[in-house]
Amino acid sequence: MQVSKRKVNKNLKNQFHQLLYQVIADIHNPKEAGSFLDGLLKKTELNMITKRLAIAYYLDKGRRYEDIKTNLAVSSATISTIAERMKKKRGFEIALKKIQAEEWAERWAEKITRTFKRKK
Repeated sequence: MQVSKRKVNKNLKNQFHQLLYQVIADIHNPKEAGSFLDGLLKKTELNMITKRLAIAYYLDKGRRYEDIKTNLAVSSATISTIAERMKKKRGFEIALKKIQAEEWAERWAEKITRTFKRKK
């Protein structure tokens, strides 16, 4: 599918953007999110979005460009573009904070589980 060059009414466009944002906000779990994205996006589109997030994740972890290029099969230009977007837009910041919170919760759940196993 290609993006049409014809302009959509701005108000209508905004309404449907809000509809999409609301649908995303109402998704309750990873399985539901996967079903939604699999139905909405082509595999290449999903891979592109996934790689963008992975690049941001690796950059946030301090990985070097060469390492990211090798592991994700992306160009330096793509990495640079994501790095610039990370500075200018909040989207990656929001996503990375959610990932960090999940990683933190998993680490603590593991520590708590180990602690209670030892006490038995």
